[in-house]
Amino acid sequence: MQVVRTDIEGVYIIEPKVFGDHRGWFMETYSKLRLVQQGIGVDFIQDNHSMSTKKGTLRGLHFQINPKAQTKFVRCTKGAILDVAVDIRKGSPTYKKWIAVELSAENKKQLFIPKGFAHGFLTLVDDVEVQYKVDEYYTPECDRSIRFDDPEIGINWGISNPILSEKDLKAPLLKDSDHNFVY
Repeated sequence: MQVVRTDIEGVYIIEPKVFGDHRGWFMETYSKLRLVQQGIGVDFIQDNHSMSTKKGTLRGLHFQINPKAQTKFVRCTKGAILDVAVDIRKGSPTYKKWIAVELSAENKKQLFIPKGFAHGFLTLVDDVEVQYKVDEYYTPECDRSIRFDDPEIGINWGISNPILSEKDLKAPLLKDSDHNFVY
């Protein structure tokens, strides 16, 4: 398992070792020990799985505020996504900066996103499945979102009219959000 540091502190691309032969392949998708050896110590307590049927579906940008903020460990197990993490920690040197990584069933890359980040993804093909671990349970009263097209953040999604949920259509701009993360 290779841990690739990104330009944003705390966000990592995880590239599992894949062992293949004539039968197919095998890989460890998660190893607490290997992550701890890289300085990433998180106790994940829940696995989530989503399925999107149409290319151009955008889910996000989502997060939970303190005290129920979540670290996420994301992978795409069917299809491909553009996975995005946005630093929303006030006072951070990378505040409002974002990183986008293509995760796919083919490349098997994963994205580690710490607390204090908004997260979203865009499906790049039809019939996409995304699975992710979190270190805090879903808590509706702490659930928040911000607009995927917030001009202060300026994410280049590569699409002008994504398929959005009602929640994501009504999401506020970051400046109007009650996010409570401090660097």
